[in-house]
Amino acid sequence: MARKFFGTDGVRGTANKYPMTAEMALKIGAAAGRYFRNDGSNGHRVVIGKDTRLSGYMFENALTAGLTSTGMNVLLLGPIPTPGVGLLTTSMRADLGIMISASHNPAVDNGIKLFGPDGFKLSDEAEIEIERLLESEIEPAQASNIGRAKRIDDGRFRYAERLKGTFPQGMRLDGIKVVIDCANGAAHRVAPEVLWELGATVIPVGTSPDGFNINEGCGSTSPRTAAETIVTHGADVGICLDGDADRVMILDEHGNVADGDQIMGLFASRWADAGRLNKGTLVATVMSNLGLERFLNDKGLNLERTNVGDRYVVESMRANGFNLGGEQSGHIVMTDYATTGDGLLAGLQFLAAMIETGKPASELIKVFETVPQMLKNVRYGDGVDPLNARTVKAAIAAAQADLVGTGRLLIRKSGTEPLIRVMAECVDEALLGQVVDGIVAEVEAVATVSA
Repeated sequence: MARKFFGTDGVRGTANKYPMTAEMALKIGAAAGRYFRNDGSNGHRVVIGKDTRLSGYMFENALTAGLTSTGMNVLLLGPIPTPGVGLLTTSMRADLGIMISASHNPAVDNGIKLFGPDGFKLSDEAEIEIERLLESEIEPAQASNIGRAKRIDDGRFRYAERLKGTFPQGMRLDGIKVVIDCANGAAHRVAPEVLWELGATVIPVGTSPDGFNINEGCGSTSPRTAAETIVTHGADVGICLDGDADRVMILDEHGNVADGDQIMGLFASRWADAGRLNKGTLVATVMSNLGLERFLNDKGLNLERTNVGDRYVVESMRANGFNLGGEQSGHIVMTDYATTGDGLLAGLQFLAAMIETGKPASELIKVFETVPQMLKNVRYGDGVDPLNARTVKAAIAAAQADLVGTGRLLIRKSGTEPLIRVMAECVDEALLGQVVDGIVAEVEAVATVSA
């Protein structure tokens, strides 16, 4: 059964526009509360975190109303990274964790991500059942059993201590100058604090949220500001997080950027050498560069590919006993330490690699040669399905024929936005541009006519 409201990473959309309305958030809270309080007993609890979007206040209150109406007790964490919610769901013995965030999206968007009592994102099956409850009559709790809500002041400090505990014992960051770009998001306080407490000289960027500037000209999707800051201040390394700090880009001392594939390649190689890469396998999505796969294979390691979405990476890791995975976009999942992608955790592991090897960031951010890759997005309107158009299908078939033996093609709908993502890899860059542009042109033509 297909999910109606949940995408690859929860429910997401423009704030105050269906389905991201206060009314829908209240219903989601009530449905999730009923799902996790299905035994009718008291004492069930949920933790709620958020990023710095203005609409977070509205959704926090609406979710709280829905949850308490079913008897759930709500613990409000305030601004905290998504991985912090996963951590605190388990450490505070909650039945459910909720993160209010649209991740790397603009400030006008928002989203709702759900975590189970084990701290991992909910399965498709659980989300489908919550959707069924959403569209049914949800039985409220008796008046005497309505839940309570209270603010938790030490959530980010608990998370910070857990992060510092993942850093190699006895190791310090003294003498290392770090630019940390928090995207004016959820990590704007905790990330600089953790780095400073570990001894680094910290140069903060994107740490002045105003409700509207999250991800705006900063963060992992816009690392130029951090790159310029690195060069200006003579920093050793840069760590760029996104709005909810579950993804990261690493920058070297020259401002050059390493994406998730390069970071995963570095970690996989080092972990394998140390005998700690479970089953010699890294898990990544179909979007990861072919160069990463070749690099791992040359080292006798495996790359397990999944559908796009860090939830699917984690599902494969848990099902098969793997402990390292992630996405090209910067989600790095290390289940030895966390239940979901954690940008600051990955940044700390990179800093540890710099100290242990004695190498500058520039020698660590590129561990393999990438195969030329091109990705273009085409936006489409409501009620439009460009991938079913005859002309688009024909363009895709022709491109696949052209790439046989030289590359690969991946066409998919985004799980979080109304976009068609057209991605191809090919050693022949001229052919690469030709096939991608040809498909994009056909998709745009259909979207324009339909609009």
